[in-house]
Amino acid sequence: MRRIIFFTGLILLTAGIVIGRPLQQKFDKAAFYAVMKSGDIDAIDNEIRDLSAAPEKERDGYTGALLMKKADLLKKNKDKLKSFKEGRIKLETALMADPDHTEFHFLRLTIEEHAPRIVKYRSDIEKDKAFVIKNFKSLSPAVQHAILDYCSNSKVLHKEDF
Repeated sequence: MRRIIFFTGLILLTAGIVIGRPLQQKFDKAAFYAVMKSGDIDAIDNEIRDLSAAPEKERDGYTGALLMKKADLLKKNKDKLKSFKEGRIKLETALMADPDHTEFHFLRLTIEEHAPRIVKYRSDIEKDKAFVIKNFKSLSPAVQHAILDYCSNSKVLHKEDF
């Protein structure tokens, strides 16, 4: 009888852990790009938390881009600069670890194009543009859609480039 109670308790405990903490879901790139476009601080914070589902080698790149996007939305200059610097370090570190990651080049391009001149984050625009154009067809449909959608607001990338 004690064994039955023990195993029943063990099963309930295990089920409670699984139910209480959802199984890791696949990182949704379409949702990520919707948040990047939205300009909603709460959505950005939620997406940063949700990035735990992203593959580890990619997590810093996505988080860095979100932090730099968030910097544009913050009120205090001190907070803006802190968020931008933290994001820049994460994105640049991810790019150094994987310099052939086309999506990170695209994310950097989107940030560079809209970054204030004072942060001096514009030196790789042409390089990133060429890299994205060259590798566009190898990207997932969700990322291709995000790039084409971005073209409508970009002075650098145009749909005709693809």
